[in-house]
Amino acid sequence: MRESPPLGAKSGRRKAASALRKTATTLLMLVRVTGLFQLILGILFWSGSATSLIPLHITVGILFVLALLGLAVLALRTAGGLATASIVWGVVVAVLGFTQTGLVPGAAHWVIQVLHLLVGIAAIGLGETLGGRLRRAAQS
Repeated sequence: MRESPPLGAKSGRRKAASALRKTATTLLMLVRVTGLFQLILGILFWSGSATSLIPLHITVGILFVLALLGLAVLALRTAGGLATASIVWGVVVAVLGFTQTGLVPGAAHWVIQVLHLLVGIAAIGLGETLGGRLRRAAQS
């Protein structure tokens, strides 16, 4: 015979699921907003304008990576391999972002800039995927 959970246990689980959902939603929105902002700034940099905003790009990039890492940590139970890969990818985004100016200097530096763009877009996609998995896990 199965015992029913103690009074308040279901309520506690619902509160935890609600908190998880709210945190995941906040982090996902942060990934979306900061990711879009980064793309816009990157386009401005490539056009040769707004280079004075590079420190802002770095700061927002750090916030973006932290939000992605937060989503990945939340998703470790429900999306283990993907969450782990997202943590690694977040580190790749940060390392590439901080070191890109010294990589392949000269005329071929555009290759690093394109790589930086593609790595960032992939990170946005990972954030979206993690957010979806967390949303589905919270509903079940």
